[in-house]
Amino acid sequence: MRLWTVHPQYLDARGLTAAWREALLAQRVLSGATRGYLHHPQLIRFRSAPNPLAAIAVFLSAIHQEASRRGYRFNRHLIEHDGACGQIDETDGQLLVEWGHLLHKLERRDPERLAQLRGLVRPAAHPLFRIVPGPVRDWEKLGGV
Repeated sequence: MRLWTVHPQYLDARGLTAAWREALLAQRVLSGATRGYLHHPQLIRFRSAPNPLAAIAVFLSAIHQEASRRGYRFNRHLIEHDGACGQIDETDGQLLVEWGHLLHKLERRDPERLAQLRGLVRPAAHPLFRIVPGPVRDWEKLGGV
């Protein structure tokens, strides 16, 4: 499961689809609808939000918006929660390690998209996250992500 800190605009088609599917799984976990993935480290920051279900809904909404912009038809009705949610603090170290991870994935999956993004040093974050100075998060699984 990868719940990207980077803005969904950077994801390739395969990555955007996977982000949608994985965030829907996270929504099920956070709502108690499944017993799998209960302790997945990617859920730590959502669980720490004042309203975890609103946070994952905001996360999903941004993915849905990007998918719609590209002409994809993700089912918005699968987002189970509405409501306001403030931003979640995330570190610039986490953002940048995920950026490197995405670029590495694009080398194999979408070299054209990689070429478009190569010169970008600091990517925009997913709108749910407010980027603050700091290192890569302890929960990040470096290497085998």
